Amino acid sequence: MILIFGSINVDLVARVDQIARPGETVLSPGYEVFYGGKGANQAVAAARSAPSGTSVSMCGAVGKDTFGDGCRANFATEGVDASLLQVVDAPTGCAFISVDARGENAITVASGANYALDAGKVDPKALNDVRVAVLQMEVPLVENLRIARRLRSTEAIVILNFAPARADLPGDELGELLGLIDYLVVNEHEASTLHDALPRSHVDDSTLAEHLRVSVIVTLGAKGVELHAPEQEVWRCDAGSVEVIDTTGAGDTFVGILASGLDADWPIRASIKRAAVGASLSCTKLGAQAAMPLLVDLNETSDVWAV
Repeated sequence: MILIFGSINVDLVARVDQIARPGETVLSPGYEVFYGGKGANQAVAAARSAPSGTSVSMCGAVGKDTFGDGCRANFATEGVDASLLQVVDAPTGCAFISVDARGENAITVASGANYALDAGKVDPKALNDVRVAVLQMEVPLVENLRIARRLRSTEAIVILNFAPARADLPGDELGELLGLIDYLVVNEHEASTLHDALPRSHVDDSTLAEHLRVSVIVTLGAKGVELHAPEQEVWRCDAGSVEVIDTTGAGDTFVGILASGLDADWPIRASIKRAAVGASLSCTKLGAQAAMPLLVDLNETSDVWAV
């Protein structure tokens, strides 16, 4: 089983001629509703890319509202097990997104229920079946730490996607969390932020991989992906050449497909290449979840990512 422990949001997107300045009101002809949140996005990507018979379970929190109902229905449509969802006395997380005529955006995220997620309420029996677990940073650090501690008593592979990156996190707790994972996934900005956030006892001028003693996967957009493993030379793979339409959700697509590859016992390099190809494919369509490739799409590219 693949466990995604993280955020669930509803995105409200309004298209405007220009983004409102402080004190200004702008009008939009309407708005669109999308299901998102990094955790939910990664769960959908894993479910779409996993071989038949693989269970992908989403552990997150939603409110007692229509947005929460919609999120649960979306998981059912996408084949994601929602039995570990927590329904809390807080509104379902929501992102308010304005997109102007040039494609620039302004985003306000109301975390809501995501900050009420409780790792202590996760059924211990469910954790025994986890082969790969994925965490991100849109829920409280302390809850990520609590679930990671519990997962260490199992044989699960634990992936941390340090996104969104924050430099104001408690260094000791962050350092402990990084000591409980197997793979760290970051882009260049997130790697720099993490370096600055850690206490000096964890990081100096050497690489994150050497100091953290975990494998660090750095996504570089169109330039591909790097794997930094302790005491090994850096391994690189290309992202693939595609006509880019929309990069929204590409990072989450990468992480979800990486998880499904590791769950299927593919080698780490093949899993990374497969995830990179899948993330590239997602950039050829509009939207986040709507653009994520299916298993059949990835199988058609197996000559590219097989190692």
